[in-house]
Amino acid sequence: MRDERTAVDFVRMKDGTAEEYAFLQREEAAYAAGAAERVLAGLRALENSMGGYRVSRLDHSLQSAARAERDGADTDWIVSALLHDIGDALAPHNHSQLAAAVIEPYVREECSWVVRHHGAFQMIYYGHHIGLDPHARERYRGRPNYAACVDFCERWDQASFDPDYDTPPLGHFAPLVREVFARTAWDPAAIRKGVRVPLCTDPDA
Repeated sequence: MRDERTAVDFVRMKDGTAEEYAFLQREEAAYAAGAAERVLAGLRALENSMGGYRVSRLDHSLQSAARAERDGADTDWIVSALLHDIGDALAPHNHSQLAAAVIEPYVREECSWVVRHHGAFQMIYYGHHIGLDPHARERYRGRPNYAACVDFCERWDQASFDPDYDTPPLGHFAPLVREVFARTAWDPAAIRKGVRVPLCTDPDA
């Protein structure tokens, strides 16, 4: 018989039935299928995020992704560069961790690790100006993805505040975002634990 319910009956999780939780799983799957569009909306909202820089947070994100693309980086790196600051609006004091949580179920482990830690690695550029440890990244030296995070920050993140850089619009990257978020969450074929891919594959970059 077709389940016509629109909501569960329970008001405490421990009172739910198997049928109700099966219904909720279907609801969750349908909602999760729209994740890419919500992520794209979150990126658009960065246009009106923190000020003070010569470009908006959205432009910075797009520019980072454009640099990744022009370096010949793969889809996971490009999308990671695009989304690395998406946590700024809701988690200004730990934006790296929030951004990593958004992409972690869908991209190579290497990429989510770099996004999770890029905030600490960026301290090398400005920590000494504001009383923070510019060598915060040293605590991660020897980790398998240390060099990738150094390169991510140097090639794409810290360099992407240029209002004159030829930066494509969000629509240019939207298909890649949709491709990544259409993957099955936590699929080992997507996470590819232990696999490392160079950030730059273009010899002329």
